[in-house]
Amino acid sequence: MRLRRSFIAASACGCLSLVLQGRLSAVAPGGGREAQTPLDHMEHRFDNPEQLAKGFDDPARDGWQMPERVIEALGLKPGQAVADIGAGTGYFTVRLAKSTAAPQVYAVDIEESMLTYVRERAAKEGLTNIVAVQASADRSNLPASVDVVLIVDTYHHIANRVAYFSELRKLMKRSARLAIVDFKKGAPGGPPEEFRFSAEQITAELVKAGFTLQAQPGFLPRQVFLIFQSNTP
Repeated sequence: MRLRRSFIAASACGCLSLVLQGRLSAVAPGGGREAQTPLDHMEHRFDNPEQLAKGFDDPARDGWQMPERVIEALGLKPGQAVADIGAGTGYFTVRLAKSTAAPQVYAVDIEESMLTYVRERAAKEGLTNIVAVQASADRSNLPASVDVVLIVDTYHHIANRVAYFSELRKLMKRSARLAIVDFKKGAPGGPPEEFRFSAEQITAELVKAGFTLQAQPGFLPRQVFLIFQSNTP
């Protein structure tokens, strides 16, 4: 991924939907267009890992992304499994694998080129606890259940989020945790303003998907950081 791929879907009436300048325009069977409605997620391809790594893995990012503090907040324990959904070039994947808990880390992404990059990166760094997972647009395709899911700068790329996270919850262990990190409105960098969601909106969507807000660490200067617990019985 970064779950950052085009999600072109048929509308409920079977009409083709086209993404144009961040809006979804339904084309009626007779060729006319219905009224435009806002697109609820950002569509973009991220399939040039070597080029993107210059930004994703820029050491300057550490100053505001604070990856070590984010991982510390997850409270990982030895023997646990973590899914890094929207792994990209492995910025968090590698750090999770190297953390004190040394968990099994699933690097989940839609883009095959990103997964190849992560595999090669893990091999170069001698990290045997990383498994690359090819996701699809509507599900993670995790091969096993996990204790923690981390989704950084990817929430705004996910379509049909309530359905997506309802399915994801089935692959999470009892009382597993889901951590969402995404850009605040008005913060430097990140997606256009219309694809930045408040903590309240994210929480409302995930409550519908079967999660409960557990913590809201406030140390990230540019991003919302929310930790949820799965309500899996």
